[in-house]
Amino acid sequence: MTTIDSLVQTALQRSATDSHLCCKDGVCNNYLCVVHNKQGVRNIVKSGASRISASIGVEEGGGVDNDIARMIDHTLLKPEGTISEVEKLCAEAKKYSFASVCINPSYVSLCAKLLKDTPVKVCTVIGFPLGATSTQSKVAEAMQAVDDGAQELDMVLNVGRLKSKDYAYVENDIFSVAKIAHRNRGMLKVILETCLLNDEEKVIACVLCKKANADFVKTSTGFSKGGATAGDIALMRYVVGSALGVKASGGVRTQEDALTMIESGADRIGASASVKIVLGEKSEKGNY
Repeated sequence: MTTIDSLVQTALQRSATDSHLCCKDGVCNNYLCVVHNKQGVRNIVKSGASRISASIGVEEGGGVDNDIARMIDHTLLKPEGTISEVEKLCAEAKKYSFASVCINPSYVSLCAKLLKDTPVKVCTVIGFPLGATSTQSKVAEAMQAVDDGAQELDMVLNVGRLKSKDYAYVENDIFSVAKIAHRNRGMLKVILETCLLNDEEKVIACVLCKKANADFVKTSTGFSKGGATAGDIALMRYVVGSALGVKASGGVRTQEDALTMIESGADRIGASASVKIVLGEKSEKGNY
């Protein structure tokens, strides 16, 4: 029977083996190495953004990019978000055909009603934003969200338990919520809060998510020390391969940001500046 330790070791050995040829005397010289040279990855995807925009349908003069829109979770998670703002969020999601709206749990039933008979999914957050609540609390929150109409759950990983190497706890935490999400053919995305993890912990977290039947790994809550980076997206995609989706969230505010994350390996974007992203407009800074 495969143990979590062996899975983690396999993933880490894979990274070490693949990067070994790029190292000389312990120093990485490979511009393309996603493990050792994240800045190189960032530079590569930045230079490639214009090539992507030319191939996925960005219209000149500020047209709507429908291909990007279908990859976006249109997000409103600020604590002061009002009912009228949520209603506007849903209207925008329908207008621009976003993948989902991502809102706090108290608004799930409202969004489910507003988005009924549309392709836009209702996504909510579990254990947000710290991930430090008990598994039982997360399960109860997930059950209520699903009952209220949530189709996608974005759950925050228990970072403290991961850093304590309590991998059995973390795996069970994810698996318990995944079971709830999958009862009605829903989806679970696990927020790693990558700004709090080193590369080894990011690899381990991704392996745990795969083993615990999550559907996506996600970078950030948008409420911690940092958000999504191209290097982290590349590393996460490298570890999960095609088995899981990868969601970039936190600090994705412009179309250029979104294109950079897509080029790095993201197939879902979490953003509050979604309309400006698909229109190619500049966006002011914000939490998410």
